[in-house]
Order: sequence, then C-alpha cells, then structure tokens
Amino acid sequence: MSFKGKHFWITGASTGIGRALAKKLDAEGALVSVSARSEDKLHELEAEGENIRAFPLDVTDQSLMGAAIDMVADRAPIDHVVLGAGAWSIMDSDQMEMGPIRTGMEVNYFGTINAIDKLIPMMIARKAGHISIIASVAGYRGLPRSIAYSPTKAALINLAEILKVELEPHNIGVSIINPGFVDTPLTQDNPFPMPGIITADEAADAIYKGLSKGKFEISFPFGFTLLMKVLRVAPNWLYLFIMRRIKASI
Repeated sequence: MSFKGKHFWITGASTGIGRALAKKLDAEGALVSVSARSEDKLHELEAEGENIRAFPLDVTDQSLMGAAIDMVADRAPIDHVVLGAGAWSIMDSDQMEMGPIRTGMEVNYFGTINAIDKLIPMMIARKAGHISIIASVAGYRGLPRSIAYSPTKAALINLAEILKVELEPHNIGVSIINPGFVDTPLTQDNPFPMPGIITADEAADAIYKGLSKGKFEISFPFGFTLLMKVLRVAPNWLYLFIMRRIKASI
C-alpha cells in the first residue's frame, strides 16, 4: 500500500516516534498534519518537511481537540490518524503520587478518547479512515515501577480491540502500535537497562511497514516484543516469579 497523497494526522509529533514518523511519511509523499503542545518544535518540523503542517494542541483539552480536528480536516479529509501523545513517569506503588498518575491517564488514555470521540463520526460519515493508537508492550501485563504508565497502555490495547470489531462494518481500519524501548526524550532518563532499544527512525520504519501491510497489531523490536508476548500468556506463577526478579534488579 502506498501512502502517497494520503492525509495523515499525528499527535505527539514534536519529538520521538511521532516526529520520525511524520518525516518518514512526508518523504514518501503523504500529506502530513502534526499536533503536540510544543509549538516551536512543531514549526521546526513543519519547516523541515515538504507537506507538513503544524496544528498545536493539548490533547487533554476536549474543546481544543475538536477545534483542531476541524482545522486539520479543512486542510483535507483525514485518511489516517496516528494517536501518539504520551506521558511517562517511573513510580513504585509504595511511593504513589496522584499528580503523575492522573497526568498519565489524562494524556495517554483520555487524550486518545478525546480524539476518537470527534473522529469516529467523521469517518463513519465518509465510510473511510484508519485509526492507529500508539500503546506499548508495557500494556501486556503489569510491570514493576510503572503504576503511572502500564495501566494506561493496557487500557489503550483494550480500547483498540473494541474499536477494531465495532468499526469494521463502517469500513474504518484500526491498528494498535506496541513498541518496546525506543530512544526518545521519554526514555532517555530511565535509570535501568533497556533491552533491545531502537532509534525513533527505526520505530518509524516499523510502523510504516506495518501500516502499509494493514496490520492490526504492530509490535517491535521482534526479540523483545516476542518475550513480552510470551509473558502475556504465561501462567501467573511464572509471570510473578520473573517480575519479582526484575523488581529486585531495578
């Protein structure tokens, strides 16, 4: 599948995976609209591309979300949306802070809900469109020190599974993107080893290939995500044994 001439809207595009994917799609001839809170970084990205246009946005503000989507759609009908705005905070359950936990849910989950609440009726009316949600392999099962993160990604995976079934009759595609560790501003300060870590450009390439093949789940890198998928179906005693070992090491 070629994306030349298709209109993509990407949230969380000022840095990391979103930025790399925007540049990849632009180079392949797509029309790319990008959103994030950082106006300066968005306009830098806009200046670097041929067909990239910036639409600054805080995904947690539902009214601003609706207005932004209208502006993006005025540019051209939205063929494909990649919802990638994200928040990450390391936290142990015995040192809970409600602020980062709420931020994680507001950005990662409700930021996605705010977008699809507006997009689904638009796509149903056109009987066309594709929604991609960037979650994480951290959503497969609960991981140590991720009480403010893993539950939000698990919710996104569950959400995508629901949308896949319910939107198919309307000719709307759905993909869930589950990266492992990617070298982005969100992960650069992690104080623990990150096995299989890849660059944002490598992540963008994997997403592009997966979307071009029409995959429902796009996960990468292969080795690390395979391990996480095994843990996803492992019996609880084995999963808990491994998690205790990991917790003790970090």
